[in-house]
Amino acid sequence: MKIGDLARLTGTRVETIRFYEKEGLISSQRRTSGNYRIYQQEHLNRLSFIRRSRDLGFTLGQVRTLLDLADDNSRSCAAVDEITRDQLQFVEQKIQDLNALKYELSNLLNQCRQGTIADCRIIDALAPSRKCDRTIGMIEPATKAIQASRRR
Repeated sequence: MKIGDLARLTGTRVETIRFYEKEGLISSQRRTSGNYRIYQQEHLNRLSFIRRSRDLGFTLGQVRTLLDLADDNSRSCAAVDEITRDQLQFVEQKIQDLNALKYELSNLLNQCRQGTIADCRIIDALAPSRKCDRTIGMIEPATKAIQASRRR
């Protein structure tokens, strides 16, 4: 199959497939006399693996490691478990960060009195130099929690 077929079957852009080739995640392909790359089922399988891994949030480095591990069926899956556990921990932290943002935004909306911009609590919170004494207290806890989680 040609690169366009592979792209269509996996929902991957042609440029992304070329990038994965350049990064060594997919092997370079032989070319036809017309200079087209020819892909086999193994490339479709490998690209599908990469796509699914990326959809789950694994980094390219983690995907590379997972591919290396998947290429050797005799190895223990302990390393795969560790990579997945790390990714799960990252996702859980991201969820905490998003919940803190949700809380902060909800608090901002609850402060709204539907008045004018001059009295807008949301604008005050976003630009604390306007009237920081009124609103800074309501956004600091969530902001500090997010900043602390990013330092870990």
